[in-house]
Amino acid sequence: MSGNPDPKVWLITGASSGLGRELAEEALARGERVVATARSEDAVAELQERYPGRALATRLDVTEPDQAGAAIEAAVGAFGGVDVIVNNAGYGLFGALEELPPEELRREFETNVFGAVNVLRAALPQLRRQQRGWIVQISSLEGVAPALAGESAYAGSKFAVEGICEALAKEVEPLGISVTIVEPGPVRTDFAAGARTHPPQAEDYAETVGAAFEWFEEIAGQQPNDPALVASAIIDAVSAERPPLRLVLGEEALGAVREKLDRQARELATWERVAMETAAA
Repeated sequence: MSGNPDPKVWLITGASSGLGRELAEEALARGERVVATARSEDAVAELQERYPGRALATRLDVTEPDQAGAAIEAAVGAFGGVDVIVNNAGYGLFGALEELPPEELRREFETNVFGAVNVLRAALPQLRRQQRGWIVQISSLEGVAPALAGESAYAGSKFAVEGICEALAKEVEPLGISVTIVEPGPVRTDFAAGARTHPPQAEDYAETVGAAFEWFEEIAGQQPNDPALVASAIIDAVSAERPPLRLVLGEEALGAVREKLDRQARELATWERVAMETAAA
């Protein structure tokens, strides 16, 4: 499919493995051009070798703002611009909030939140100059409806980027820039291998966080969503005439989000009288 008459330029963070790699592979298979980034350039060099002239391998540790700027410059230098920014880099941190080492909690937000912001801030001047572009923020079901105990740190980081991106959409829509937040359910990737886990120490958390860790072990390698199909759905959404602000992917994610919205609607109705009584005289 290299004959794509109007190829987009995709810059994808965390493209060495998992969903980021699948997105890079699928975009290239469709004839798009891809700037594949990872903390180690060697981890994505093979894509550039397989697709000379259409793939560029670039080092990018998202926690380093200067590297984010250099990656955008590399994209513009190689392809004349950049159309789609995919904020995919990140990792999971799981355990009871009370027991998580504070330095690890800060590192989680430094990568998942401030890393995403570094890439956005580096890309936005170029997208504004073009007066067009797409921002794709990879979030998670946990960024809208956390399913299990032990996910407070990871869910918190995803809630943060969702809030940033939803507000950002209002800033950039008049400039021709679209924002899509992707909220997949469990995807069959090696995400768990790169996660930091802290099984509960306090007995009080055995039936909540402990049970969640047992579920993590059971589902490993059997996650219900195919990463190739998730990648394809994301690219289709970006290609839509009106890309969605939120893209929920997976049957279990769809059910969980609907259940949360229904619960919120019922709670709003129950407490509507209290809400209406706070107006200043």
